[in-house]
Amino acid sequence: MMPPPRFTGRPSDAIREQLVGRVRAVFNDVEGGQKPVPPSDNALFERDSPIRMVHADVTSMMVGGVRGLLLQMLHPHALQGVIDHSDFRSDMHGRLRRTARFIAITTFGDAAEAEKTIDRVNRIHTRVNGTLPDGTPYSATDPATLAFVHLAEATSFLEAYLHYVRPQMPFAEQDEYFRQFAVIARKLGADPVPETRNEAERLLRAMRPQLHASAEAREIAQLVLNQKPEGAPAAIQQAIGTSAIELLPAFARAMLGLRRPGIAGLPARAATSMMGRTLRWAFRQQ
Repeated sequence: MMPPPRFTGRPSDAIREQLVGRVRAVFNDVEGGQKPVPPSDNALFERDSPIRMVHADVTSMMVGGVRGLLLQMLHPHALQGVIDHSDFRSDMHGRLRRTARFIAITTFGDAAEAEKTIDRVNRIHTRVNGTLPDGTPYSATDPATLAFVHLAEATSFLEAYLHYVRPQMPFAEQDEYFRQFAVIARKLGADPVPETRNEAERLLRAMRPQLHASAEAREIAQLVLNQKPEGAPAAIQQAIGTSAIELLPAFARAMLGLRRPGIAGLPARAATSMMGRTLRWAFRQQ
């Protein structure tokens, strides 16, 4: 038997390729033949525009994704839709992976493919309906519910990006991020949709009375934070979860029964920052 070919490039290249491969395996169903979404010059958004910069950073998107999901669970309609129509208890990783792929396709993919993906999600939403425990009807096509889901995601992704990647991002670019993300939100039927950071902050304040603490929301929060990661060390998942809790608004932490990590969270924040720098280095040549 002939020996395997020796790697003739730089050791750093081998490390980078290994890191990139492991990350892509986390976010894509490699065994099922799923491949990463190739960036397109015919996407809904131009290259190097704010939405593509924010959504390109793997680590901050993971932190923001967890923060956004925790925040969404405080909306009774969004929460009940997850409880009634999701397999999150048995396939939390699959749910998060599908959400990440939707973001990737609609941000970086060909515009035609993005439109098809949005249409497919809209069709799925028509089947997600039911009643709350008090008998109030809910539907995933409700514009106000979709607006809060979008608001939770947009503010969370940007907050994590500002914290871990680019604290000095100009306000004009932050506003442009909201304007760009609003394009997707409106195609999904969300209304109202903020187009600036100030509008997003005002809308969150206006929607707070609609949010409720519940045992179910706290249960899902713990499932999200304590999920068994696939293809990633448990320590990484713990660091991401702790970082997400740190970035949650104080009212949301209180409603979910979560404590601000404070000094105890310093190791997690340091690990998240280091992971972010490492992955940005690894993906820079991709």
